[in-house]
Amino acid sequence: MLSRSRALFAVFAMSASSFTSLMAAEPTNRLIGEKSPYLLQHARNPVDWYPWGEEAFKKARAERKPIFLSIGYSTCHWCHVMERESFENEEIAAFMNAHFVNIKVDREERPDVDRVYMTFVQATTGGGGWPMSVWLTPELKPFVGGTYFPPEGRGGQPGFLEVLKQISEVWREDRARIVESSERVMEALRQSAAPSGETAAAELPVSVMPRAYGQIARGYDARLGGFGGAPKFPRPVTLEFLLRMYAGNPESENGRHALEMTLHTLRAMAAGGMHDQLGGGFHRYSVDARWQVPHFEKMLYDQGQLAGAYASAFQITGEAEFAEVARDICDYVLRDLTAEGGAFFTAEDADSLIVAGQPAHAEGAFYVWTQPELVAALGAETAAKFAEAYGVSADGNVPASADPHGEMTGKSVLYLANDAKELDDARKKLFAMREQRPRPHLDDKILTAWNGLMISGLARAGAVLDEPRYLAAAAKAAGFLRGNLTKDGRLPRSFRGEPGRVLGFADDYAFLIQGLIDLYEAGADIAWLQWATELQETQDQLFWDAGHGGYFTTSGDDPSVLLRMKEDYDGAEPSPNSVSALNLARLAGLLDRPAWRERAENTVTAFRSQLTHQPTALPQMLVAVDFLAAKPRQIVLAGEDTKALRRVVWRHYLPDTVLLHADGGPGQKWLAATNEFLETVGPIGGKPAAFVCENYVCQLPVTDPAVLEKNLRVSASPR
Repeated sequence: MLSRSRALFAVFAMSASSFTSLMAAEPTNRLIGEKSPYLLQHARNPVDWYPWGEEAFKKARAERKPIFLSIGYSTCHWCHVMERESFENEEIAAFMNAHFVNIKVDREERPDVDRVYMTFVQATTGGGGWPMSVWLTPELKPFVGGTYFPPEGRGGQPGFLEVLKQISEVWREDRARIVESSERVMEALRQSAAPSGETAAAELPVSVMPRAYGQIARGYDARLGGFGGAPKFPRPVTLEFLLRMYAGNPESENGRHALEMTLHTLRAMAAGGMHDQLGGGFHRYSVDARWQVPHFEKMLYDQGQLAGAYASAFQITGEAEFAEVARDICDYVLRDLTAEGGAFFTAEDADSLIVAGQPAHAEGAFYVWTQPELVAALGAETAAKFAEAYGVSADGNVPASADPHGEMTGKSVLYLANDAKELDDARKKLFAMREQRPRPHLDDKILTAWNGLMISGLARAGAVLDEPRYLAAAAKAAGFLRGNLTKDGRLPRSFRGEPGRVLGFADDYAFLIQGLIDLYEAGADIAWLQWATELQETQDQLFWDAGHGGYFTTSGDDPSVLLRMKEDYDGAEPSPNSVSALNLARLAGLLDRPAWRERAENTVTAFRSQLTHQPTALPQMLVAVDFLAAKPRQIVLAGEDTKALRRVVWRHYLPDTVLLHADGGPGQKWLAATNEFLETVGPIGGKPAAFVCENYVCQLPVTDPAVLEKNLRVSASPR
């Protein structure tokens, strides 16, 4: 994800990726011993790269050299450009090696390092993105930063080698001024990152919710769906907030419009080229306002969140198209992003080989089609129908403005331009042909946090769609994480053949806890809820700010990370604080633990200033506010086999409700240890029973699924 800036050090460009250097028998640098696919991509660069760590820091201090820090990730289209143009260039690499200590960081593996220096780049250039390029003193303090640099100057932007020479000269001639400047910069960053808020929970900021809704509504694209102009991002956290606004008062004008904006956006995304019309799943974002031309990388965190969003839309509307999209997301992940042990890989690249065995790459090469290819595959008559349905034209359908390097000239991105109901066989045939093309690079590391998001998506979709495969896949992934990603009672950040050296951050705990709660509610296995409570207690010990509330991103046990920050933005991924606030509120409702509800309120209070001044920056936090503002509501399903009752519950969108399972066994006994209400709950007349309760005051239990269906239809009360 990139944002544009006119600043000197924040100009971006697009081009094809290249991984061919990894295949060559060339000398390696220190990255060859790393696990990260991104670092391994650079292991044969002529640049003398170091991983982030004391060896590099010690060298910089001993030789009094500045550090060049390059941060990216393995499926980053823009990162591949700079590698091919500059890091594989012998002249540039020689200069870098002579005058700098060069460090490579995978932002997905070290989000803590990325966040510190991204804050600096954004503050000093007005924009940010990846690849990120930052120059540091040997004490790791930044003094110059930017993103992509071309190898030679173009369009008023200096070339990378020119920038390197200028920085080297200034460092040599005026080092004291640079060091002094870096000290001032760090002090400013420390002040901006200083904790605020109070530990005592204040009144919930419910009043900001209508204002947040209004701001979102003003940015709504009523014609094309989505919010704002190009580029357009899915941002599921905004859709989740809007669905909560609808559920809170479905008959109000704002409630109806919140639903309309959400459904229109979901339909528009599903019809667009950002949605893989043949293979399922979603690309990262659309470069145009029409959702037609995507940036083609596929990220796991998008799939997990969007699967849940489309499942929610199906709950509300009952419309099959939403269920179909949720299914194709889940099926894509199970087919292409699932490791042998059941966990989920990180991403697929935007770029791929154009022709197998030849070195040329292009963005979208795996996905786009020419009209002659369709004719050869389908025959002239069917190809004509398919082209009309999916917007394929003889000259290609990608405008030049969306294809600056001409990689897609004459080619078409498939999107739903017209009815395609009779083209299932054609789609299957084209999908099978596409599978024979060279696939995009797969980032096959396993990230704890993103697996948590996908477990959530699969659990929710599995329950809503009544699809046992998805629930089983979510449980298998959770089992893999429990068996392989625990280290001395803590979560590692990643796994690739073995657990990574870097320990987990707040989002690893928060997102996995959310996934485990969803998996418990969907599948009734108490083991997932028990593990969620253990992880919540560990998260509180490691990351909670006892002085000001909220969760730090890091545990504070790595001295090389100069700032201990708190995430306060719900973007492509939600903030761990927003997710944690809702996790705590849900756990409090499930386990009757008032202290966790208070901590949820404290978390919200810690971000009161941000919520007041810019509520649309934290829509997922407002979801937690909505949950906390509602009356505590529980549904308890009692008995050994409650599947029929569970199906009824999951047909309804009940965002302010927790679902408890009382099976009469050890699980119910464990729940009753903190939730005394569950001691007496059980089947009625030998039949599984459902208890619908508010604040543990229940309606009469029902055993007939049809009666439960009727009760749930009338039980939701507007706020």
